[in-house]
Amino acid sequence: MRELNEKGKLAKAASRRLAALSTSVKDRALLEIADALEERADYIINENKKDIEAGRKNGLKEGLIDRLMLNGDRIAGIAEGLRQIAALPDPIGEAVSRVKRPNGLKITKVRVPLGVIGIIYEARPNVTADAAGLCVKSGNAVILRGGKEAFNSNMAIVKVMQEAGYAAGLPEGSINLVEDTTRESSTALMRLNEYLDVIIPRGGAGLIRAVVENATVPAIETGTGNCHVYVDESADLDMAKNIVINAKTQRPSVCNAEEKLLVHEAAAGEFLPIILKELEDRGVEIVGDERCRALWPNAGAAEEEDWYTEYLDLKIGVKVVGSVDEAVAHINKYNSGHSEAIITNSYANAQKFLDEVDAAAVYVNASTRFTDGFEFGFGAEIGISTQKTHARGPMGLKELTSTKYIIEGNGQIR
Repeated sequence: MRELNEKGKLAKAASRRLAALSTSVKDRALLEIADALEERADYIINENKKDIEAGRKNGLKEGLIDRLMLNGDRIAGIAEGLRQIAALPDPIGEAVSRVKRPNGLKITKVRVPLGVIGIIYEARPNVTADAAGLCVKSGNAVILRGGKEAFNSNMAIVKVMQEAGYAAGLPEGSINLVEDTTRESSTALMRLNEYLDVIIPRGGAGLIRAVVENATVPAIETGTGNCHVYVDESADLDMAKNIVINAKTQRPSVCNAEEKLLVHEAAAGEFLPIILKELEDRGVEIVGDERCRALWPNAGAAEEEDWYTEYLDLKIGVKVVGSVDEAVAHINKYNSGHSEAIITNSYANAQKFLDEVDAAAVYVNASTRFTDGFEFGFGAEIGISTQKTHARGPMGLKELTSTKYIIEGNGQIR
């Protein structure tokens, strides 16, 4: 596709200059972009309203509308994320290791940018700024391909970022947005090997599966979030109630929201009627196993497919288990490798959970909602990687780098 080839060429040329750009220029550009986004918030919000109106007209779920929506506070949060990125140490040129060989060779392993990063994502306009900011700071050019639902929002954000960033010294072509939102453009980007060094999908299971199946460019897989909270028999039930409510209802449309609640049978009789009433009062649909439904008849019957499903909505699956071992086994069978939590006062059970649960982030006595680049101190994130190569968990600056070896000698030959 002509658009992709043109933007690929621009990005490739820009990546060479970005790799050598000083930290001060990159940081100044990020700060100028953050200011510009806040100064032009009204323009961005007005463009976002077009997407919101179209989304509702086309029957977009309210959970996705929430992901799509921008307001003054959210734009301020995006800007703050960019400022935090600017304040972080620059990973480029960092010495990962140094060694001096017996023959006198000095070998240093240093961080370098990946080059040109393609990012395919759905109705999340905040990803536009977060991803571009992380790529700029790590010396990478970026080609963004957002979903059609956020087209006007993404166009507005990129326009503001380009104008402010290029004026501050970023090379033209550092930040690119694919304006063609057809499926064909998405597939073509996955195969843009001539210009892309890596592609990262950020979205639902369908998008991630499409990238895994169709990409010829190396991909970093970001996963869905079928996240569990397990309430152990020794749990502080007031703490458990607060964590479950936060993890499920604070923002149910995001990947680190709780989708499943497991409760030890010794705590279920007291805890489930309390927590399920609280959840029901907040509009949460409840499906459960037989033991859950015996304690809460309002619950629907959970099907096998429910245990695998990421709802991204006000819905939760509930199961009563007999032990921490049963909880761990259930989680490892059905989870997506994202974020899992145990609420317990037992050190032994906490350690068992930490050691045996297979996920990118594992919590003790805290909400899964913290699996996030901003909360982890990264400023922002490209996504949550659920794979086990190169990067796992929230992907910040260092995860957007590769390495190369610098070898210094004084005439050595082999």
